[in-house]
Amino acid sequence: MESVGEFFRQVRETKGLTVDEVASKTRIRTDFVKALEEGNFAKLPDQVFARGFVRSYARSLGLDEEDAIHRFVQSAGAFYEKQGERERLRQRQVEEERRRKANRKAVGIAIAVAIATLVFLLSREQSSTLVRRSGSDQPSPSKKSAPFAKDTREAPRQGLELPPPIVPPATKPAEPVAVPSKPSQEKVAAAVPPPPAPPVKPAPVQPEQMAAQPSFSGSDGPLAGLSVDGPAGPDGPLVLDLDATELSWVVVQVDSGSPQEALLRPGQKAQWKAQDQFTVTLGNAGGVRAELNGKPQKPFGPSGKVVRDVVLKRSGL
Repeated sequence: MESVGEFFRQVRETKGLTVDEVASKTRIRTDFVKALEEGNFAKLPDQVFARGFVRSYARSLGLDEEDAIHRFVQSAGAFYEKQGERERLRQRQVEEERRRKANRKAVGIAIAVAIATLVFLLSREQSSTLVRRSGSDQPSPSKKSAPFAKDTREAPRQGLELPPPIVPPATKPAEPVAVPSKPSQEKVAAAVPPPPAPPVKPAPVQPEQMAAQPSFSGSDGPLAGLSVDGPAGPDGPLVLDLDATELSWVVVQVDSGSPQEALLRPGQKAQWKAQDQFTVTLGNAGGVRAELNGKPQKPFGPSGKVVRDVVLKRSGL
């Protein structure tokens, strides 16, 4: 089978059309049309855009779009397989670099923790050493009392006479003191605590004062626990509406079904229905406005940007 570019070129020349006329009719840039005819897929923006160009080119020449897509896959399959392999290799390199950075960070944290633990143990050991030294420098109580005991024992040897013991004079036994049977009134009054003061009742609040007082409600107020549902109920279908503002190639996967392709021109609209979710790939993210069950979604990206595998669920984008 001849390449898709050669096939388009032969049909275009048979119909007597120029590259500029095809570009004007399909709204595809002239250099993209030439790259498609030459099979130079590296000059095309992306595989999604290239498929859209093939469909638009085939439609402008009155050809079968599915046959043109089949020719495109046969012609460009090897190129995009290599491109995908390079992209996967680049992603693996990025992942390995991220893993190495994480390992270096973990090792740095472990070293910092080990150093902090070592510093703490050294400071603790130094503190205990200082406490033991300060305790050993103070004299013990036995050493302090030793001189006094020595002087007391050596006093008789030095000719000192100790005073005779003092004998208390004989005294009469103390007579019992009469204890009054009843305490005096002053003592009773001092022992009995005063009665508690009556509680003070707060002044009633007037209606106009109650109206003037502001009310507040925090996280436990009337707004606590408020939940906002998604754009569709749990049993209703999901409806995706796409409105093209620029030329854009769209691939939509409904639930787990097969992807559906569409080339939307400015002003064209398309609609899909699903039960759980949509998976959308856009060739021109800024050229499409999306609504999920009538709720506008945020822009998918700038104009000319390719966005892949955007998942739209019941809770929105």
